[in-house]
Amino acid sequence: MCSTADKARNLDLAEALVRGAVDAGASLVALPELFNCWGTAAELREGAEPLDGPTVAWARELAATVRVTLVAGSFVERGAGGVFHNTACVFDRGGDLVATYRKIHLFDVDVPGAVHRESATITAGTEIVVTEARDLRVGLATCYDLRFPELFRALLDRGARAVVLPSAFTAATGKDHWEPLIRARAIENQVFVIAPNQRGSSNERLHWHGRSMIVDPWGIVLAQAPDHDCFITADLDVAAQDEIRAKLPSGAHRRPELY
Repeated sequence: MCSTADKARNLDLAEALVRGAVDAGASLVALPELFNCWGTAAELREGAEPLDGPTVAWARELAATVRVTLVAGSFVERGAGGVFHNTACVFDRGGDLVATYRKIHLFDVDVPGAVHRESATITAGTEIVVTEARDLRVGLATCYDLRFPELFRALLDRGARAVVLPSAFTAATGKDHWEPLIRARAIENQVFVIAPNQRGSSNERLHWHGRSMIVDPWGIVLAQAPDHDCFITADLDVAAQDEIRAKLPSGAHRRPELY
């Protein structure tokens, strides 16, 4: 999806896509980074909400109504003392909030076409998060976190079978880096990577790569989004994942005492 500063419009679109995915058989649905509001730094601060705010209430109700595990991408959380976090929340089928992840690595870059200073608005999180999504143990990461393999290793060490990566990966960097990095993280950790991404342009400055992806532990792209608002689905074969990990046990071959 392509989120803008119009929060009501974004939530209506997100709900339609979630409902469509559930109707197609999905039991776990993930939304992109900052799905509820995207815009200037001032618009992000103005649209910030606490964890008991309207976006979390919306996600709770939607998850419970359609009976799905929902990764509510991320939104700008207004915390204590006026601190802002880029926060992803996971809700179970009853609408209970079961996990909260605050983005650890902040996107401060000067790449042409992708100049951004996330730390001017957002304070980095400090907690690595995994959670149970029905029968699947899921690790959480957000967008720029993709460039830090140490985080994915830490999620693997905590038992992650899949990593959900809500993103707003820029058009400037995504054309060369999005797919290679997702497939690399999947292959090296033998996990599924579920990566919903923003698409299109949120304003005249914010342009996204799109191409949301679901990748298996062998690095095979199971599904990829076209360039319009939509949902994609895939079946995650955990038995095949077990077989990959048994036949190519790279996790067991690590030498952490040397590095």
